[in-house]
Amino acid sequence: MNTSKNVSKDIKAMQNGDKNRRTLVQVVVAVVLIALVAAIALFIVNRDSTSGDASAAGSSGSTGAQLTPTSLTDDGAIRFGNPDATTVISVVEDFQCPACKNFESVSGSTLQQLADAGNVAVDYRPISILDRFSNGTMYSTRAASASICVAENDRDNWMNWHTAMFEQQPSEGGTGLTDDELVAIAAAAGADSSAVASCITDGSYTDWVTTQTQSVLGEGINGTPNVRVNGTDIANPTPENILTAAAGS
Repeated sequence: MNTSKNVSKDIKAMQNGDKNRRTLVQVVVAVVLIALVAAIALFIVNRDSTSGDASAAGSSGSTGAQLTPTSLTDDGAIRFGNPDATTVISVVEDFQCPACKNFESVSGSTLQQLADAGNVAVDYRPISILDRFSNGTMYSTRAASASICVAENDRDNWMNWHTAMFEQQPSEGGTGLTDDELVAIAAAAGADSSAVASCITDGSYTDWVTTQTQSVLGEGINGTPNVRVNGTDIANPTPENILTAAAGS
């Protein structure tokens, strides 16, 4: 009888041992599966992240260190004319904006003449509110960044570049101009330094443009072009209306 009891104990011990081993195996399998799932998820995230970065590098040019402009006004404007003028004409624009292109073709020369006259300051404030019309390439942001690149590195040729940019404005809904095309426009306008080129291809001011855009929108400006004389909107900014507003300011 003692033998029978011993056998029973042995069987129970074996059963308990098997149960423990099964439990251990299940735990190990679960741990392995969790680790495998985590590894797969990490691989997918890294792959997608790398793909997104490559796309951004090819389209938005934001591969280099982000910079803050040093030659602009306190509100982020590229100023021409008399820096101490009491009459300031401010133009908020988006290089993807067809209405801005029309404004430039009609009134751009008038603004240049006013800036050259020496008693008026003309402020250009590029922003990016139309990226959605460039099929994912962030053309508005890249073009605005390029405008700061030229202003910071070759201001004497900025006006020529500005005119050429609107003359070669891409259609909405396309992919916009490439970084290389932006560099070519700058070079053709006289801003052909390596500093300008690398600044454009690196997207050196894309973060700044994003921040500046939010700042401008926070001022209640929600469309482009927006033209103001000493802070007062010109609803129909024709050359005549701009001259009249500037003379009366």
